[in-house]
Amino acid sequence: MDELIDIVDANGNPTGKTALKSVIHQKGYYHNTCHVWYYTKSGSILLAQRSAKKAICPLMWDVSVAGHIDAGETAEQATIRETKEEIGLSITSNELFKIGVFKCFSNYKNGLIDNEFHITFIAQINTPINKLTPQIDEVDALKYVSINEFQKLIDTIGNNNNHFAPSNKTYYQTVLTKISQKLA
Repeated sequence: MDELIDIVDANGNPTGKTALKSVIHQKGYYHNTCHVWYYTKSGSILLAQRSAKKAICPLMWDVSVAGHIDAGETAEQATIRETKEEIGLSITSNELFKIGVFKCFSNYKNGLIDNEFHITFIAQINTPINKLTPQIDEVDALKYVSINEFQKLIDTIGNNNNHFAPSNKTYYQTVLTKISQKLA
């Protein structure tokens, strides 16, 4: 779907302009996305495998839930919507803990220019993985990894293990640190 997205400036400030997602990625306009990393009280982190149909990083294992923030939508509203759409889980804004906004500016071989600010949350999940419903066009599979496995995946980024975008190592380490602090 080609949603209407708010355009922000290079510092993440609203410009008052909007464009279709396809135009934003064609022209390289700065825009916001939401990310939420789900973790269990026992210390497992939910990873989603991006659909084979995705234009960017198909079949890569990455963030639990992510998506573009529609025009006029808050990051919390987008995160709640994306969670319901991508894994079939209903949540409230009270369950979200914001850990920061992270720049992710990348150009891809297919011509897409992705100048995103990831507004990132963590949240505890109590739903068994077999009760989650992956959205076919977005998510191929879901799995839990332990804190130690997550760290090993960070340590081996770029070794063709199909986990995590190599350009975002600091981001993943921050996510792991924030989840570990919540579990302590």
